[in-house]
Amino acid sequence: MSGLIAFGLASAPTGVVAAEPHAHAATEKIRLDNGKKWPTDAALRRGMSEIRTAMADALAPIHRNKFSSEDFEQLAGRVQGQIDYVTANCKLPEAADHQLHVVLEQILDGIAIMKADKGRDQGAVKIVQALDQYGAHFNHAGWKKLTH
Repeated sequence: MSGLIAFGLASAPTGVVAAEPHAHAATEKIRLDNGKKWPTDAALRRGMSEIRTAMADALAPIHRNKFSSEDFEQLAGRVQGQIDYVTANCKLPEAADHQLHVVLEQILDGIAIMKADKGRDQGAVKIVQALDQYGAHFNHAGWKKLTH
């Protein structure tokens, strides 16, 4: 990631970034680059693939109501670790970085919800929706939409 967006995400303490949902994220819509998907780099593809894997592994037990508060905390930590990796290592052009920021804010909001006292499953839903947006707007070869 580049510029102030990366600095803001990467320099904030992990708990602070994930603890407060970003109200403006819901109002900003992600868009394509003149009808084409935005570029990615290896760090972004790795981090987003890891988040997708974490969520894919969790979906079945979440749907069966077999996912405990502790499980949600661990999942939130696993996803946050990948957000930290992406913000530290991803280098995109500024316009692509701005669009990625919209997706990352949605994921951070999902993390915060998964750490809340109730409605944790809605945090997982928010992250899956953000992953869907990522796949629809970023050029990530082999990306598969999660079904939930």
